[in-house]
Amino acid sequence: MEEIDRRIVTLLAADGRMSFTDLAKETGLSVSAVHQRVRRLEKRGVIRRYAALVDHDAAGLPLTAFVSIKPIDPSAPDDAPEKLEHLSAIEACHSVAGDESYILKVRVGSPIALEHLLQQIRASAGVSTRTTIVLSTPYEHRVPDLGEAP
Repeated sequence: MEEIDRRIVTLLAADGRMSFTDLAKETGLSVSAVHQRVRRLEKRGVIRRYAALVDHDAAGLPLTAFVSIKPIDPSAPDDAPEKLEHLSAIEACHSVAGDESYILKVRVGSPIALEHLLQQIRASAGVSTRTTIVLSTPYEHRVPDLGEAP
């Protein structure tokens, strides 16, 4: 990826609503050149989508937890992500190395809601769980360090 494309991606990662005009000012390109580059980055899949960052506390989801899961029956098919995707409280699902198969990032409104979600996870996917509750989040959604071109 060219250095100018890295700059565009970094700017959009910080502010996905930045206008083509502002991107042009920040990069020294014309508005049409920025537009073409952004479309090319989208087409290549470097920029996958644009989204709003939600204040989860304000939205009524103040409790964040990481739930590690592993199958109760190790010979069962590895289909937990598909069996759990209907649970909207699961924000992210990461396949991991180690004792567990996946780590889920979940957001809920209360400890009781977390308990209910854990029951749903176990029943839906046939897994055991280990849960770590987040006490605070000093930072999240950081702009990626795309570095310089090799």
